[in-house]
Amino acid sequence: MPKVTDEHKQRRREEILEGAQRAFARHGYEGATVARLEEETGLSRGAIFNYFASKEALFVALVARSSDRFVDIWLERGYRALLEAVAHEDADWLSVQIEAARRVRTDERFREQIDLLEQRTASQRPERHGRLREVVRADVPIGVASEFLGMLANGVAFARVTGDPMPDLDVLMTLVETGVAPR
Repeated sequence: MPKVTDEHKQRRREEILEGAQRAFARHGYEGATVARLEEETGLSRGAIFNYFASKEALFVALVARSSDRFVDIWLERGYRALLEAVAHEDADWLSVQIEAARRVRTDERFREQIDLLEQRTASQRPERHGRLREVVRADVPIGVASEFLGMLANGVAFARVTGDPMPDLDVLMTLVETGVAPR
């Protein structure tokens, strides 16, 4: 039997995540059945669940990947780039992420998986906050600024999902820069 390389495994995992994201976006968490996951990924349930322990584990991995993507955009390209990315993100996928937030509140097992994910990423927080320190006023605790800016981005995401008019990003950025940025 030929040995499967780590590179091949990573590519396959990404293929599964991309197909699963389409399934969850189109059908929500409950509606993304295993049959629909198979259809979107083009793989059998055995192949999918060889990489992920369950549908829920696959969903948690997607939520983590999406969150990491947005944080990376923020840290590498700036807060305006983050707001632009959220404003242009697939509304169906954003609605699934909002569904994930609801599940954290209502589903104890799901909340435990997200808590484990948070614990694994907690070690990255000081480095991330350090990168934000240079763009945030010194008199504002970095954790508070991070939470505030995260809530603002979540509000833009919620507006996108609900079909509300998108806010003027230039005006939002002016408010951010006059309220949070160094003077």
